[in-house]
Amino acid sequence: MFEHVDRDPAARGPREAKDTASSVPSHEVIAGDPGAGLVLVCDHARNDIPDEYDNLGLPPGELERHIAFDIGVEGVTRGLAHRLGVPAVLAGFSRLLIDPNRGLDDPTLIMRLSDGAVVPGNAAIDEGERHRRVERYFRPYDEAVGQMIARSVASGRAPAILSVHSFTPVWKGVPRPWDIGVLWVEDNRFAAPLLAALAQDPQLVVGDNEPYSGGLAGDTMDRHATAKGLPDALIEIRQDLIADQAGIDEWVDRLAGLLPPVLAAIKVDRRGFGLNGGHGR
Repeated sequence: MFEHVDRDPAARGPREAKDTASSVPSHEVIAGDPGAGLVLVCDHARNDIPDEYDNLGLPPGELERHIAFDIGVEGVTRGLAHRLGVPAVLAGFSRLLIDPNRGLDDPTLIMRLSDGAVVPGNAAIDEGERHRRVERYFRPYDEAVGQMIARSVASGRAPAILSVHSFTPVWKGVPRPWDIGVLWVEDNRFAAPLLAALAQDPQLVVGDNEPYSGGLAGDTMDRHATAKGLPDALIEIRQDLIADQAGIDEWVDRLAGLLPPVLAAIKVDRRGFGLNGGHGR
């Protein structure tokens, strides 16, 4: 049985929301000031798979690849939460089990094939098993994100939502030049000042909706920011830049320095905020 070894065991905090029938929690909450104006979310923090799934039939090496999690993002998210004193919610399970950054009707919610790797444990999944994973893992994480945002809204200062991801340096044989990308859809209240702040560093190659275009219907930002009229941005950091603790620390320092003035520049429309739905973009 493969045992996941943390790159930085000391960086991990206590795990939360552990199902009594599972060896892996649905999520972890990092406490912070709900009135700080920022909530961090990390959909692909970990590559953990419950023991009962026997690594979904994959060899151990596959679980160290990007197909299982976003390399480096747990450390970046944890570091930013502590440095800025803001709340964060991190998923506790591998995206191969079920992807919390997808809508429930998305065909890639549970991947059968990912970047050339066949996932045997997902190949013949039935509706009962799909429902089990939704209820044990997807839904508790999703509800924790919603509850954290609701607490921040209730504090009197509607938060911006920052989703932390990472991307591979090379895709299908083509090198990716960006150090970081900022993804957004229609609302650039957060993305525009964040892009401008990052562009001030001449050593950085910054992508605007690179290496992907922003937004999927039903994804985490769609559910928890767009639907509530909250400013949001999704950052993608190149994985080789945060593959070790030194790289993680460098990016935490950089982002922790520029985020406070970026947040101060955001103009938040408070109309429609509250716990009764909010407004869309």
